[in-house]
Amino acid sequence: MKRPNILLITSDQQHWNTLGAGNPELKTPNLDRLADEGTTFTRAYCPNPTCTPTRASIITGMYPSQHGAWTLGTKLLEDRHTVGEDFRAGGYKTALVGKAHFQPTRATETYSSLESIGILQDLEYWRKFNGPFYGFDHVELARNHTNEFLVGQHYAIWMEEKGCSNWREYFLPPTGTMKPTLHKWAIPEKYHYNTWIAERSNTLLEQYKRSDEPFFLWSSFFDPHPDYLVPEPWDTMYDPDSLTIPSVTPGEHDRNPPHFGLTQLEKPDFTHLKESGFGTHGYRSHLLPEDERKKLVATYYAMVSLMDKYIGSILDKLEELGLADNTVVVFTTDHGHFYGQHGLQYKGGFHYEDLIKLPFIVRYPGYVPAGRRSGAIQSLVDLAPTFLSLAGIEVPCAMTGVDQSAVWQGAEERARDHALCEFRHEPTTIHQKTYVGERYKITVYYNQTYGELFDLRQDPGEIRNLWNESDYASLKSELLLKYIWAELGKESMPMPRISHA
Repeated sequence: MKRPNILLITSDQQHWNTLGAGNPELKTPNLDRLADEGTTFTRAYCPNPTCTPTRASIITGMYPSQHGAWTLGTKLLEDRHTVGEDFRAGGYKTALVGKAHFQPTRATETYSSLESIGILQDLEYWRKFNGPFYGFDHVELARNHTNEFLVGQHYAIWMEEKGCSNWREYFLPPTGTMKPTLHKWAIPEKYHYNTWIAERSNTLLEQYKRSDEPFFLWSSFFDPHPDYLVPEPWDTMYDPDSLTIPSVTPGEHDRNPPHFGLTQLEKPDFTHLKESGFGTHGYRSHLLPEDERKKLVATYYAMVSLMDKYIGSILDKLEELGLADNTVVVFTTDHGHFYGQHGLQYKGGFHYEDLIKLPFIVRYPGYVPAGRRSGAIQSLVDLAPTFLSLAGIEVPCAMTGVDQSAVWQGAEERARDHALCEFRHEPTTIHQKTYVGERYKITVYYNQTYGELFDLRQDPGEIRNLWNESDYASLKSELLLKYIWAELGKESMPMPRISHA
């Protein structure tokens, strides 16, 4: 049997319920088509609700506490083993187009970074560099979200090649002298990074077709990560007043750890969570004017719909080239997003399902059942070992994710009974871990006696924290033991035992 190609398509910071297939307020015809032709997994989770840790987990098959890129501002060290190396050794071509974010935007004498600001914007450097990079033979990268000043790398070069010599006018200067804009981005759609990612991904697909070599391609989109900006005509696609806008339930944070309630104050005091000076996501006021909250949701949805158009372009190219039947396509995101749920915005140390659960679709014609929905728990740490298994390549012992291939193909009901999610900045701020089981989830904090316990069956909105309720004390003890077992179970085994001694 011919070995399958692997196409991983990811968005950035996308709430699990922002697909038209599950949310009628959104229009995502191409992702809906993918769901019709494959299996949607309704309980997929990230190993960390921020970019660098989770993206590093995708390519290592390990948790952030194991591969070492444990928070934003860290790097995945170059000596870490990645799935691309296994694919390359197995005769596959490997490529990444779009967002990598394996390294920080600052470098030090000890830790270099190809994604540091000075190098990001050195276009002469990127004209000559396309890899290898973390196991990828070929990379075409960018780092900015919408009009962020971090723009550069291969994306900026592509804009210039397309005749957009004034591309800098569409992005904020690093000095911050330009007032940030929201909702409507002046950049023409033909120069948007979605267009670039689809075009370059499709060019690679054409090359792989000509060479008749199996491939592992990661098309990594930037949207709908804030800032909330979208070009014409997408900025008027959704009417803010016709959308359902999530909001806080009065009193729900009374039972939660103190940092939850502080987010609902106009001027919260988070001085007890101060760290080393680089900031902690989420620890600020989350209050916004009602009109702006509505506009943010409309723009966020528009960003999803625009991205869907260009995902469709890649799926169409697979069909056109006759590659679709022998390609495993996975669509997911790196982590979720708040757009009003629980009174929260964006992300942070709040392990609600909104932030750690993901959209997750798998298509592999003839192998993965079409039009199916499955509640089998998935984790992004499982992607690397599952991809390798489907390709017939041995899974390295150090990978701590599990092989989900039999579950994807409908031959087994489940491969895991829980997911683990980590979030850590400095130990003096927030260091938490969450165990998500079939029904219950529990979150523990380093050196703290507070926590969270939710019954996802009876309370899917996670409004009632059961942590301190005496009727649930024995359940809390049971879940804490299961969490400890899960931590023991994910310990890395870098090599098999080959002898008695």
